[in-house]
Amino acid sequence: MLDVVRLRVLAAVARHGSVTAAARELHYSQPSVSHHLAKLEAETGAKLIQRAGRGIRLTETGRLLAERATEIVGRIDSASAELSAHVGLRAGRARLAAFPSALGTFVPEAAALLARDHPGLELRLTETEPPEALRMLRAGYVDVAVIFRYDDTAPEDDGIQLVHLLDDPSYLVTSGRTGDLLSHRDSRWIGGCDRCRSHLLDLCARAGFEPEIAFTTDDIVAVQALVAAGIGVTVLPALALRAHRHPKVNTIELPGSTRHVYAATYGEPPAPPATTALLTALVSASRP
Repeated sequence: MLDVVRLRVLAAVARHGSVTAAARELHYSQPSVSHHLAKLEAETGAKLIQRAGRGIRLTETGRLLAERATEIVGRIDSASAELSAHVGLRAGRARLAAFPSALGTFVPEAAALLARDHPGLELRLTETEPPEALRMLRAGYVDVAVIFRYDDTAPEDDGIQLVHLLDDPSYLVTSGRTGDLLSHRDSRWIGGCDRCRSHLLDLCARAGFEPEIAFTTDDIVAVQALVAAGIGVTVLPALALRAHRHPKVNTIELPGSTRHVYAATYGEPPAPPATTALLTALVSASRP
């Protein structure tokens, strides 16, 4: 019986025309590739390669076997991918990082959809803000990161693939009169995470003033408690108010201030089956 590994080596040599390039593709050493070719010749009893100057070329028999090897290896790889897709949705895990207000709103529904449709998948959740979620994604600690971006947020790194989930409007949150941003230029302000605080500074700059940020917290319960107590005012997105709404705060939507929520993956598509299933659940759960 012919060895599949050696057939894969022969197919790579035929494809690239050299041992060096085949070794590079297969992550083998050159001597290892030569060894596999010699073993394949011994198995078949046929001369498959011959020297041509400083390189090699396939004999007629070698070309014939290489064609069949390419077909065989392709079918094996296809079968492996199909099996992975089938088994991957029956067992395994999907790892998700998401910011707090996403975890407090649509992520639980996505988790329920995933459990319903793929009960063998184990979902692991991590709460973190977008910059750290993206670092975890690039490092391979999570499969999907739910993040948000504002129009003025710097572009994400190459290799990050984004699936749009929803647009999330911003609201001015106060304990008394609402008004617009400029009417609160003399108020003390409560800032959130780095990305939100940068957006707040940009909003106020466009309104013509620099806010006095007296407090900083990304805890949406604490932020609203501070506002309700008259300690300061803030800007919060709709998801945060949906996750928790203090009864003593007033809100007014700010025109032109919307953050965009995405599910991010890393690397070229297609994503693994479990990741694709998680993305599908997130898209379904985030729709109105």
